[in-house]
Amino acid sequence: MSRPIVLQVEDLSVSLPRGADRPFAVERASFEVAAGETLCVVGESGSGKSVTAQAIMGLLPKGQLEPVAGSIRLEGESLLDARPARLRALRGARMAMIFQEPMTALNPVMRCGAQIDEVLRTHTRLSAEARRAKILDILAEVRLPDPERIARAYPHELSGGQRQRIMIAMALVLEPALLIADEPTTALDVTTQAQILKLIRDLQARHGTGVLFITHDFGVVAEIADRVAVMQWGRIVEQGPKDSILRRPSHPYTRMLIGAVPSLVPRHPRGRGDAPVVLRTERLGKTYAASGWFRRQPPVRAAEAVDLVIRKGETLGIVGESGSGKSTVARCIARLTDPSEGEVWLGSHPIGRVPGRALRPHRRRVQVVFQDPYRSLNPRRTVGQSIIEGPVNFGATPRAARARAEELMRLVRLDPAGLDRYPHQFSGGQRQRICIARALAMEPELLIADEAVSALDVSVQAQVLELLDEIRERLSLAVLFITHDLRVAAQVCDRVAVMHRGRVVEEGDAAEVLTTPRHDYTRSLLEAAPGRGYPFGAG
Repeated sequence: MSRPIVLQVEDLSVSLPRGADRPFAVERASFEVAAGETLCVVGESGSGKSVTAQAIMGLLPKGQLEPVAGSIRLEGESLLDARPARLRALRGARMAMIFQEPMTALNPVMRCGAQIDEVLRTHTRLSAEARRAKILDILAEVRLPDPERIARAYPHELSGGQRQRIMIAMALVLEPALLIADEPTTALDVTTQAQILKLIRDLQARHGTGVLFITHDFGVVAEIADRVAVMQWGRIVEQGPKDSILRRPSHPYTRMLIGAVPSLVPRHPRGRGDAPVVLRTERLGKTYAASGWFRRQPPVRAAEAVDLVIRKGETLGIVGESGSGKSTVARCIARLTDPSEGEVWLGSHPIGRVPGRALRPHRRRVQVVFQDPYRSLNPRRTVGQSIIEGPVNFGATPRAARARAEELMRLVRLDPAGLDRYPHQFSGGQRQRICIARALAMEPELLIADEAVSALDVSVQAQVLELLDEIRERLSLAVLFITHDLRVAAQVCDRVAVMHRGRVVEEGDAAEVLTTPRHDYTRSLLEAAPGRGYPFGAG
């Protein structure tokens, strides 16, 4: 017997403001979501995925994006014709949304329990005692430890995975018919991601919820989808059952997206055993002395006895879950934080204990490309000003620095005319290329890429990874590549170090570590990688 249709979208078109690169953000989109079914909507940034979700929820910014044609029906009720008060009543009660970044979606000054209580107070007439019981029940249902403590906690006191579970609890506490999940696992490490996906599937099965899941990660699609809709430039170019789309895609755009997914099979390592050592750490450790307002907390050992070696022209990857110590090690190497113990050698120079001003000659030798290019670029300065700032501070003339910036823009495949534009005038992938150019302007010996591609679309990610590899080869750079994505590590790294609870538990050639892991933790990471049963990266 067929399941009832929860969401029906027919010929939906959403207009863009005059002067945009195309007339419609969404154009003649049609799809359905049945009760207990998951429809994954995939596509690159700007394809119209999130605009479609916002149109369903009635969250489009007035005067900028307007539905101009088509219909959206939730359990048969027209949402485009609904008054604002009716839409407010439906949100939370019959349809709910999980956003990509829970830290910005949650109120930082409200306890987590109070934020769930706000949903119950708005949509129900339950007593305070009944609401409290329901809050504790839903916190337990999303498998948060010690619901009483979690309810009293503020968002900043929880991990990323725990915050996302709070968002899921808020969305499902009233058992809505439709759940929209907008990139809810993008920023999570592979094991936390696997837990969240399993949680959504389990809750969906228990409550019969229809799920509209928006993502650019085909590994996630392979794990959670029943059906898939592929969007390009606002149009749905292909849709159908998951296996049909992933194994036998018919549209060239779908084939391009699937072909851009990195394979879990490592490439053949390059031999760098005789190249000069650029970086070496010896027993590197970092301990944070933590103390609360009312009671002392034990110190946190973020990194302990870490020994790493990176040679010229080599890429060493550090993989592990959030909190494993990856970024702490990178910050100690770049001397953005001071190591508590051990030593960092840059070539023949020990820099782990060098005090502040004495580090200046070494600063240009190590450069970092961070995860979020928009936050690491000054929005009030042009791209050219950001790129030439470092060289000018180290004695280059503005004219010479500008000429070098133009060369670097060409190197990262951007038009040098863009130097006079501001960061917000570029796409996410273009901004990351600018950050790479800014780092290279200092002519470093070691480049640290800290989750540098984790927030990018799969196709843009492939372009940036190819660019980084080309630059490493051309400039004989040593690269420290930090990632939680094992597919990326398999394709970009010569060697891999696996970190767990502040320690390196396994290290070796990427092909060896990722195909025949020796440590149980490495095996658990590989088993949690989404979409292992599909031939991603095969062509």
